[in-house]
Amino acid sequence: MNLPTLFRSITVAATIAVLSLSPAHAQIPKPLADRLAEQNALFDEQYESDLKYNPERATAYADYRYNDQLAQYNLAAIAERHKVNEAFLARLKAIPTAGFSDQDQLSHDLMLRLLQQRITDFNLKEYEMPINQQNGIHTGLADLPNSIPLDSVKHYEDYIARLHQIPRALDQTTEVLRQGIKDKLMPVKFLLEKIPAQCQGIIDADPFLQPTKKYPADISPADQQRLTQQITDAINNDVFPAYKKFAAFVQTEYAPAGRTTLAITSLPDGQKRYENDIYARTTTHLTADEIHQLGLREITRIEAEMLVIAKKEGYADLASYRAALKTNPKYIPTSADQILDDFRHYIAQMQPKLPELFTVLPKSPVTVEAIPAFQSAAATHYNLGTPDGKRPGRVVVATYNFAERSLIDDEAIAYHEGIPGHHMQLSVNQQLTGLPKFRMHGLGFNAYTEGWALYAEQLGKDVGFYTDPNSDYGRLSSELFRAVRLVVDTGIHSKGWSRDQVVDFFRKSGAVDEPTIQSETDRYISWPAQALSYKLGQLKFRELRERAKTELGPKFDIRTFHDEMLSGGTLPLDLLDARTNQWIAAQKAN
Repeated sequence: MNLPTLFRSITVAATIAVLSLSPAHAQIPKPLADRLAEQNALFDEQYESDLKYNPERATAYADYRYNDQLAQYNLAAIAERHKVNEAFLARLKAIPTAGFSDQDQLSHDLMLRLLQQRITDFNLKEYEMPINQQNGIHTGLADLPNSIPLDSVKHYEDYIARLHQIPRALDQTTEVLRQGIKDKLMPVKFLLEKIPAQCQGIIDADPFLQPTKKYPADISPADQQRLTQQITDAINNDVFPAYKKFAAFVQTEYAPAGRTTLAITSLPDGQKRYENDIYARTTTHLTADEIHQLGLREITRIEAEMLVIAKKEGYADLASYRAALKTNPKYIPTSADQILDDFRHYIAQMQPKLPELFTVLPKSPVTVEAIPAFQSAAATHYNLGTPDGKRPGRVVVATYNFAERSLIDDEAIAYHEGIPGHHMQLSVNQQLTGLPKFRMHGLGFNAYTEGWALYAEQLGKDVGFYTDPNSDYGRLSSELFRAVRLVVDTGIHSKGWSRDQVVDFFRKSGAVDEPTIQSETDRYISWPAQALSYKLGQLKFRELRERAKTELGPKFDIRTFHDEMLSGGTLPLDLLDARTNQWIAAQKAN
């Protein structure tokens, strides 16, 4: 090519390049309505995909299309779900959000965060450690009779179909656990050693037979007899042999390979793994040391408030007050039923007070029950009911070793797990309208859900409860408990604390009773950073309340503030903060 020709070619190429970058030739985004429709269609498709891959979750949402199925738990299914998540994320990122309303932008950002977190967790192979002494497929399946509809012959037959699939589910989990052994991604050995006894406890208790104890009146005697026989056969021929096989695998192969160092940072990519756990559970970028120091400051603040109560009660210091409470028979349970009755009493007394705190109220009922003996390592917790209220929310209470427990913080924990805590927030979440379906259920942002529940403990004081100073001390003990968690969780996983160090720190704090100290210490070892979410979330809700009160002055209404806190669904703390600022600005304008 001669020089004039070369120069002409360069000039033409440069002209094309300039034209391609000019506004006239830039890709024109789709109209706003089309982009919104595309995003909403993606949300619906993603939500449906989640239900299809998680039949148990669909049942929990009162969607019974997959009611006769258990999820696929094998490595191939996990990899398939990962590819689906990557595809949804790529499609979502390709939708320009210019001109979206605040609500539509928030939905976009939430789905983005949800998918990104799933992909990060997959890349760290978090799925290779799916069981521990607190929970896992072995305890989850045992709770199946409490988590499904049993109001028709069809639903009983669905349950039987699921019982037959338990061997497959446990075998697939075993495949995943074996991969964890190969990749050296292992829970702590001494905690894994508890699991075979849990499996035997499930066999001994036989919760799977529970649906045969009481049938709906409209199921005929002949059908009842047939269903009972089929359930019994499935348990004896499929469920129990599968549990025994799984327990033997854990005992002889899995637990012996467990890690002996407590800190999650001892695993491959350990530091990155703990940082991811902190971000996933707290939705903050605080470092482990920042959280540790915050915990120490909160302990000092809370203990100062406790000392005020102690002195009013005639004690010179906190230690003597605590010692007196510990031996006061008024606060020592005489039975497991007494603990359950305590919870029922406090939830019942809060119910008529809710209109003083909210204008939107939960429509579904809430019940109280004891944690089964085979799951005694679990802490008191809440299980969500169905949106239609046919299956109530359940506050499931730790009563094991009741004589070693205390009633002192029952009031606070009842408000936390029931109303106005978890049952309030999660039930209202299911009642929301005008939002994509995926936002009507918990999204795994623990700092919001647990932060709200801890914040809700203080709302009893706002409506005139905690009249017994000792019960108010119990409220502060519950808060102190969550502050201690900031210190010991980071102590274990960032500072190399031993189990004895954690137990000793707990005992010196006086925050909780001995059975709770033991089970909670093991919980933090096996579930890194989850316990950080309570205090960090609570502090954010308190901060937002004070900000709204200051900014709005006489316009501030605690009921509409709480409605606003719940009306956006489960949110990361930074998005909750931004949304609250928008609400404050709108209140000022009105």
